[in-house]
Amino acid sequence: MRLLAAALFLFTLQAVAKDGIEVHAAWSRATPPGAKVAVGYMEIRNTGSRPDRLVGASTPVAKHVEMHITRREGEVMRMRQVKDFEIPPRGSITLAPGGSHLMLVETIRPLEKGERFPMRLRFERAGELDIELEVQERGSRHPRHRSSAPGTRHL
Repeated sequence: MRLLAAALFLFTLQAVAKDGIEVHAAWSRATPPGAKVAVGYMEIRNTGSRPDRLVGASTPVAKHVEMHITRREGEVMRMRQVKDFEIPPRGSITLAPGGSHLMLVETIRPLEKGERFPMRLRFERAGELDIELEVQERGSRHPRHRSSAPGTRHL
């Protein structure tokens, strides 16, 4: 029984991985009724020796997904769309509130705390990678729940 419990515990710590790309702690925030956008966050690690790029994403909960960065310009925070996110070799990028993120545009319904939804990430080298995001409460600044959701590992 202990061996089974240990195996299940190790499974929950596994991240989705493909061709040197790992995704950890994928999450989003709950949205109010009528909201047409949501935001996705995660850490993407590249364990390989060559850089890779996140070049796109899609999810059935939104018509399309855009990649955005947020930068401070003087006293103003500005968000702009970018065509990709580079993940350096043996490095990582963190998509987090107040910084880089995935914008889910024209959501088809509100996202509710506790639910999970799928997302497909497209990388220049690694190809497509299917993950799952866990929805946290509105206003969250980081993932709050430790779960065994496939494709997530909360750091």
